[in-house]
Amino acid sequence: MRLSRYFLPVLKETPADAQIASHRLMLRAGMIRQQSAGIYSWLPLGYRVLRRIEQIVHEEQQRAGHIPLLMPTLQSADLWRESGRYDDYGEEMLRITDRHGRDMLYGPTNEEMITDIFRAHVTSYKDLPLTLYHIQWKFRDEIRPRFGVMRGREFLMKDGYNFDLTKEDALHAYNRHLVSYLRTYERMGLQAIPMRADSGPIGGDDTHEFLVLAETGESEVFYDSKVTDIRLGEREIDYDSHAECRAVMEEFTSLYARTDETHDEAVFNEIPEERRRSARGIEVGQIFYFGTKYSEPMGATVVTQSGERVPVHMGSHGIGVSRLLGALIEANHDENGIIWPEGVTPFHCGIVNLKQGDAEADAACEDLYKALKARGLEPLYDDREERAGAKFATMDLIGLPWRITVGPRGLKNGVVELTSRRTGESEELAPETAVARVAEIYAGL
Repeated sequence: MRLSRYFLPVLKETPADAQIASHRLMLRAGMIRQQSAGIYSWLPLGYRVLRRIEQIVHEEQQRAGHIPLLMPTLQSADLWRESGRYDDYGEEMLRITDRHGRDMLYGPTNEEMITDIFRAHVTSYKDLPLTLYHIQWKFRDEIRPRFGVMRGREFLMKDGYNFDLTKEDALHAYNRHLVSYLRTYERMGLQAIPMRADSGPIGGDDTHEFLVLAETGESEVFYDSKVTDIRLGEREIDYDSHAECRAVMEEFTSLYARTDETHDEAVFNEIPEERRRSARGIEVGQIFYFGTKYSEPMGATVVTQSGERVPVHMGSHGIGVSRLLGALIEANHDENGIIWPEGVTPFHCGIVNLKQGDAEADAACEDLYKALKARGLEPLYDDREERAGAKFATMDLIGLPWRITVGPRGLKNGVVELTSRRTGESEELAPETAVARVAEIYAGL
């Protein structure tokens, strides 16, 4: 966590093929490196943010009662033939033949595999409800990958699958996922609006996409401006309560908000004109209820209390983990670089030594570094033999929310400078007060 020993290959020039802010800044900040079209290596800084996002997703999924597992990236084509999707999915599916001539595929999603796991182990209604999820790399062979991690071919995704006895129970799972997703995005400092959407190749009649409003979004969206005023906030929701989860669903979806595929101009025009909005949106998640679309053809059934064997009701629920990183940057940047929300920042605080080699400045920075670590925080200490301007430019580019600047002049007065990346405001504080202030900011996140 010292820049003199860290691998942070920042670029001074913007790559010519990077069209949107997130792609430009991720390349310039040394977060990713393109290996081929739509496929990236995640360098240390980008990997740290990716893992922070993934951790929040895990925490909120398990808070909602969902159980993690891990399924493989390669799947048997036979499962997809059972569901009828193997030939229907299209050229986005990367099809592979192994050395024994068996048809395989690099999974774009996991409905078939999770249904196969379920039918092998669950036979009774007593084992329901059940929601299983994993976070795994997916591959969709986009005809024109672009915008960096926003529309790549290989991507990290959380996909979860609910199994329920009745439609009513499955719709509760749908509502429960909506609540957990709202909480997930808000913890990351994002407002993601649930919008009625098209189900595409997943299938089903009930589906909402979660979209972050941004000029670079790939989707055109139409919404009532009042929808942007709603927040879940700190309220506690009982995930087992059908009524509480349904109430949140109704609160967040009763106002008009739709993607272009489901937009209804007549209904939209019923909204007062001053509240009608059209914009671009970045999709960062989607929830589906599709009933027995997979369970029926694949024989995923349970025996009911009356002894009847019935197919289970299912839904699938995805969050684009790697895509979220791009969306976060699109929503949080300026002309100097990224501005990370505290919940997902790769390092909690930057320490800039204005005079590396000065005994007093070096000692003060070491003390700050140790004090922040003792508080459970992860600082990034710029201890390079570089001019001050270059150090500030690097910190602005990589976007750490807080910076502590240490120099001989301030130390003579017993102070260091604490600066907010988002506002640019600085405050001179005693070193121990600066540490306490940073710790207070992150308390409870």
